[in-house]
Amino acid sequence: MTDKASEFPHNPYCPLFQETMELIGRRWTASILRALFVGRKRFTDIADTVPGLSHRLLSERLDELRTAGLVTIESGVTHGAYRLTERGEDLREAFSQIEDWTARWYEAEPQDQEQVDS
Repeated sequence: MTDKASEFPHNPYCPLFQETMELIGRRWTASILRALFVGRKRFTDIADTVPGLSHRLLSERLDELRTAGLVTIESGVTHGAYRLTERGEDLREAFSQIEDWTARWYEAEPQDQEQVDS
């Protein structure tokens, strides 16, 4: 059994961590990032990939991600294409772990979750 206190040896509150979680936790942001993990996409391709996401909100989120240095737009491609920067790509492993966690805890039947707890 691991010592929970040793996992976060510093103050449990970290303003940079909090800022990061607020950025990627904004509505639709994680879905936009996941869409870009497969490669560069034009604005309309991202919009088509994420059902229910308005163009206005997609534009706003892409601007936030560009400002944060996670996404860039390539010029020279017809209408531009968005792609992850190295900083954005570096989130891939964290997203993969969150997907694993989701599969374990949200795709399981309620009785399966009880069995995992025991």
